[in-house]
Amino acid sequence: MLHVGINGFGTIGKRVADAVRAQPDMTVAGVSKRTPNFEATIAHDRGYDLYAAGEDGRAPFDTAGLHTEGTVHDLVAASDVVVDTTPGGIGAKNADLYADYDTPAIFQGGEDPDVAEMSFNARANYESALNADTARVVSCNTTGLSRLFAPLRERYGIEKARVTLVRRGGDPGQTSRGPINDTLPDPVEIPSHHGPDVQTVFPDIDVDTMGMKVPTTQMHTHSVNVTLESTPSATAVRELLTAESRLFLIPETLGIDGAGKLKEYTRDAGRPRGDVWENCIWAESVTVEDNDLYLFQAIHQEADVVPENIDAVRALSGRTPDAARSISRTDEALGIGRGLVQHGGSTARRTADD
Repeated sequence: MLHVGINGFGTIGKRVADAVRAQPDMTVAGVSKRTPNFEATIAHDRGYDLYAAGEDGRAPFDTAGLHTEGTVHDLVAASDVVVDTTPGGIGAKNADLYADYDTPAIFQGGEDPDVAEMSFNARANYESALNADTARVVSCNTTGLSRLFAPLRERYGIEKARVTLVRRGGDPGQTSRGPINDTLPDPVEIPSHHGPDVQTVFPDIDVDTMGMKVPTTQMHTHSVNVTLESTPSATAVRELLTAESRLFLIPETLGIDGAGKLKEYTRDAGRPRGDVWENCIWAESVTVEDNDLYLFQAIHQEADVVPENIDAVRALSGRTPDAARSISRTDEALGIGRGLVQHGGSTARRTADD
């Protein structure tokens, strides 16, 4: 069993902890919090060993009546791999701590690429992370684009990609970002950071990105145009993408015309927190003109990087050298693809290769 520590129990950390707990080959060594807030209470109620990460140590948690097993140093020492899900910029400050304990560490996309040896996406470059000391799981948007580009690049080749990202203004719990009533170029400069970030995974892809921020907490939406090196039919592209476990092609018959209905669908399908781990591509948007592919996809910013973190744990540990096997085990444990009606009307169910 891999003992996985989660440093930070916020939007991503709590989801990663639950995902680790669901894996047959992993266990949660513990989770850390800086303050004894409601998330610390949830961690305690879910039976996770809680560690103090703040400068005041365990004292605030004692005052709040929350038992802690020790400090974040103790958590790192008890872990085979640490997943750092602290706010952007904090992970880089924690890097020396992980190195001091010789504990492999996974950082998130809010950190600069140079925080780790490589930028990670399971579908694109799993093998490059095998036995690495550090890896950075790229951001939610970059994860979504990498998952999409990987099969297109392999099957058809990519000459040029152009993406406009319409980004949610904040996560549901980020009250400091609202109320908002505006539509903002974010950033005004071109390209946005997403294109260069994709190139940390695919250095050879020529990609331009533009970003906008809108007043919603639902999901990001991408308008994608990819110039392919060959000219497939739209039907062939749909079939290719449907075969990818972490791409969900939304059938027109479901009547899902936006992110709000999409989140409602996944809640009704029984997903924890209504999480959408897959890219959600509107099947009828997939259009090919000459060798230009067009489509719309939605990315759930709170959830799509969670399975990538699980695969990164296996890669850094070196215990699962095959990417397909890790992806299959992660998908089976989390129920990725299960219960969602795919393009073509079938229900995707996959079995882990055990």
